[in-house]
Amino acid sequence: MRGMEKIKISVVMGVYNPSDRGQLYQATMSIINQSFKEWEMIICDDGSSAEYIDVIKIAAGLDDRIKYIRSNRNRGLAHALNQGIAASRGRYIARMDADDISKPDRLEILYKFMEGNPVYEWVGSNSELFDDAGVWGIGMTKEIPAKKDFLGHSPYIHPSVMFRRNVLVRAKGYRVSQLTARCEDYELFMRLHMHGCQGYNIQKELIQYREDYQSYSRRKYKYCIREMQVRLNGFRKLGILNLQTSPYVIKPLVVGLIRPSVLGYIKKNVRNNYYVEGQKNG
Repeated sequence: MRGMEKIKISVVMGVYNPSDRGQLYQATMSIINQSFKEWEMIICDDGSSAEYIDVIKIAAGLDDRIKYIRSNRNRGLAHALNQGIAASRGRYIARMDADDISKPDRLEILYKFMEGNPVYEWVGSNSELFDDAGVWGIGMTKEIPAKKDFLGHSPYIHPSVMFRRNVLVRAKGYRVSQLTARCEDYELFMRLHMHGCQGYNIQKELIQYREDYQSYSRRKYKYCIREMQVRLNGFRKLGILNLQTSPYVIKPLVVGLIRPSVLGYIKKNVRNNYYVEGQKNG
């Protein structure tokens, strides 16, 4: 294991029953191949079934800077990420998902930004949207999100973000509860903004974010109801809840009624336009 004093960034990845080992290994290799070398990676196995343990351990064995930790049962992504944060040693905590790909200079760009801009507590980026056929669109973000930017959706792409470790420690990490399951990042970012913290989005695509047909499969409606509650609580505490913003509270209930194929068509059409427009302007 490389010296502890060299670790500046801890990359935290939660994994549960990875159905495509190739995607997991590709995601892991995208961190190993970073231009920035002073990192550690913590792969948090969230109680995967026995047949997946060796798959995850192979990914963890690809580099000696990778640490494997495992929960004895499945407790959800928020718990897994908190375990990774607790085991981390870097000044910064970078997120990574098991089916996404980091561009080779991602960590270097994020690190240089955070070192030079102490006013921000975390930094994210835009993303390339891709599936098995390749890149098909761009995930856009607002450069300096304000409270009102939480109305439509989270203004940060979760797996693109790198935090100052101390801000996550002060916030006591992700909230582990049934209410915030599947929107733990949304709740965390709203909570941080409530306490006056500010993030930034670099206007470059530093990750490839996987969005394929499975991404649009219909969620159980109970998760839509829970997201509505998270929105209601968050908007109220942010001071942006009023008659005009109330439709955004019930947005998950409406989206949950849309057929996955139709929802996928709508999202891909909108985001593909970003990509085409970017090509025209580039």
